[in-house]
Amino acid sequence: MQIKLHVLEQPLAVCRLKDISQLDTSKEFLYFCKTDQELSLVCPEKDLPSDTLMCEKGWRGMRIEGMLDFSLIGIISKLSGILADNSIGIFVISTYNTDYILVKEEQFFAAKKVLSEKGYIFD
Repeated sequence: MQIKLHVLEQPLAVCRLKDISQLDTSKEFLYFCKTDQELSLVCPEKDLPSDTLMCEKGWRGMRIEGMLDFSLIGIISKLSGILADNSIGIFVISTYNTDYILVKEEQFFAAKKVLSEKGYIFD
């Protein structure tokens, strides 16, 4: 199975929020997660709410193209293994349809290079 990856153009931020009152859910890309321990947000840097508790900017994202069936096994494991073998750290977002791999800006082109060499296609 050949995997196609779509590069997200905007730089992203990974943040911890105090509350969700300033979230603008009309934005094109917004990933929000609430657990018993925290409120987390991934969004374009330009769309950051002003009340973040902690925030790390400088992430670049790539989306696995297509809708992934829940029965598929090992897609993230293979991608993360290739990147880990090349000392490239990642942050993963999983949604109902697909998965996203986030890589720090300074490692992004190296990540694209090693994934391309392993047969992954970028659009």
